[in-house]
Amino acid sequence: MKLNVKAFALSCGLLCGIGLFVVTWWVILFEGSTGELHGIGHVYRGFNISPVGSVFGLIWGFVDGLIGGAIFAWLYNLLAGRSKGM
Repeated sequence: MKLNVKAFALSCGLLCGIGLFVVTWWVILFEGSTGELHGIGHVYRGFNISPVGSVFGLIWGFVDGLIGGAIFAWLYNLLAGRSKGM
């Protein structure tokens, strides 16, 4: 069974982007908007624990998940195609 690379990449991008957005607002809800950089803020430029930072996290998470999902689905299809010949 092969994966649809575009669909898988889009779903991974949405999951990562929306997940980071929701987690950021979860932290803001319980700890307040600190504007501090946490671990992921050193990787994603513009991301911090603030409302504006959550939008940057949404964008960066979507892009990162999109690229990672596309690479994963492409490799899966490549390896799944080779294993049929064995």
